Amino acid sequence: AGGCCGSDVKQYVYGGWAWAWWCITDTQRISLEIMTLQPRCEDVETAEGVALTVTGVAQVKIMTEKELLAVACEQFLGKNVQDVKNVVLQTLEGHLRSILGTLTVEQIYQDRDQFAKLVREVAAPDVGRMGIEILSFTIKDVYDKVDYLSSLGKTQTAAVRRDADIGVAEAERDAGIREAECKKEMLDVKFMADTKIADSRRAFELQKAAFSEEVNIKTAEAQLAYELQSAREQQKIRQEEIEIEVVQRKKQIDVEEKEIIRMEKELIATVKRPAEAEAYRIQQIAEGEKVKQVLIAQAEAEKIRKIGEAEAFVIEAIGMAEAERMKLKAEALQQYGDAAQLALVLDALPEIAAKVAAPLSKVDEIIILSGESSNTTSEVTRLLAEIPASVRAVTGVDLTKV
Repeated sequence: AGGCCGSDVKQYVYGGWAWAWWCITDTQRISLEIMTLQPRCEDVETAEGVALTVTGVAQVKIMTEKELLAVACEQFLGKNVQDVKNVVLQTLEGHLRSILGTLTVEQIYQDRDQFAKLVREVAAPDVGRMGIEILSFTIKDVYDKVDYLSSLGKTQTAAVRRDADIGVAEAERDAGIREAECKKEMLDVKFMADTKIADSRRAFELQKAAFSEEVNIKTAEAQLAYELQSAREQQKIRQEEIEIEVVQRKKQIDVEEKEIIRMEKELIATVKRPAEAEAYRIQQIAEGEKVKQVLIAQAEAEKIRKIGEAEAFVIEAIGMAEAERMKLKAEALQQYGDAAQLALVLDALPEIAAKVAAPLSKVDEIIILSGESSNTTSEVTRLLAEIPASVRAVTGVDLTKV
């Protein structure tokens, strides 16, 4: 900084030279060499709470870009290399500790490259703001004090052995499968050879059968031709016989038709004509009888109607006469009073007595039983004494007051 004529402009020169005025220019040096750091985090708990100790190796250097070089000079100019290392080392260990708390032991132990890459990516921005570049970062060692990792190693060893056993079993299985496939291919070849032999034999038998069939067909055709020719001859003979029979049958049919015509004429003359005449006669008689029955029925109906009218007239006349007689009788009874009623009752007594005594006329003997020493006269007297009461009950006339 500083220079001729009191200038205060700063100039950065790396890998080269520059003029420096004695007693005027202020010059300072900073190392651009690669610095090796060994970050170490002891007993840091992981995401599962297992305490691990992790050591690593990092290669860093100050960047030479003008702006970043200016930043590094502002922070580290005047300090030695060890001071720079301490600052960067603390930054790396802080990020390493924070990342360990987010990962599991298996993630840290089994994928160290990914773990180192994650630390480098997280720490690079903070270190870069100091003008320092992380060239590389690797995990050197991971161990614990409770033998957790050794147990994982045993588990991994057991898994490797298991995988090896499985690999051996799979290899033996594949070998068995391959052996079976080879046997199958051999059997397939043998089957194909047997099939070709069988096909050849079948083709021979088929050809032989075809020849036999052709011979049989020719023989059958010759036999069939002979039989057809024989059948044609027999058919011609039969046809001529049928023609003769047809001629004979036609003549017989003509004779039978003439006989049928003759018999029809005979039947018409002897049966049909008389039957038609008799049927016509019966029809005329039936029609006459029907007309007769109709006329008789009409006369009978007229007779019944006339008789009914006469009977109705007689009944009407008798009714009118009886009504007139009853009217006159009622008027007479009303005119004569009690004497007439008494005369009517007295006139009716003999008839009433006859009606009452009618059943007794059919009795041969009457025996009167009495518990007292009385005679028949007294019984008759008692019966006569009851007559007025009976008459009063029947006619309403009291004979004791007459």
